[in-house]
Amino acid sequence: MTTTSTLLMGAGMGLGLIAAVGAQNAYVLQRSIRGDVAMVPIVIFCVLSEAALILLGVAGVGALVESAPAAITVMKWFGVVFLLAYGAFAASRALRPASGLQVDGDTRIPSTLGAVAACAAFTWLNPHAYLDSVVFLGTLANQQAGDLRWVFAAGAFLAGTAWFALIGFGGRALRGVFARPGAWRVLDAGIAVMMVVLAVGLIRG
Repeated sequence: MTTTSTLLMGAGMGLGLIAAVGAQNAYVLQRSIRGDVAMVPIVIFCVLSEAALILLGVAGVGALVESAPAAITVMKWFGVVFLLAYGAFAASRALRPASGLQVDGDTRIPSTLGAVAACAAFTWLNPHAYLDSVVFLGTLANQQAGDLRWVFAAGAFLAGTAWFALIGFGGRALRGVFARPGAWRVLDAGIAVMMVVLAVGLIRG
């Protein structure tokens, strides 16, 4: 394969995995829509985390993760607990009176550090992040001849960077829609359902 085709293949596979609806994406989009914290540190954290996971896979750690099912099990149950807890918080927000919901945030606005910490939990306590970015992308990258594996990784990284920039900075365009309290209640209800579905998926997986 040529360098260009390998780069595009890496970008396509990376975007297909990273852009899938998940806890991390939902959290970043939610914070972007609210506009209650600085998005630059959050986007940078997501991009650097994705780069680290991809590099781990390309460097051959994917094989190590596959051979250590006990570690995956521990991460799985940490992830289940975290997803269910966040889903409960989202459900409580959806059930609150409409007067407590504002586009500019509510009385429990997180600090930038707190928002990044929550994003870190969504990223690094999620077994799917390791299975997708480390094992799956790492395996595909290592199937490329020679240094083309790094070209594949670069494509996946560029796709991830574009995606996180889009949801991190593009959410503000939806602020007009979410000026209506009812829209926030729908969003929080959807997030709560999605967190439970993801947690059940981890348990059954």
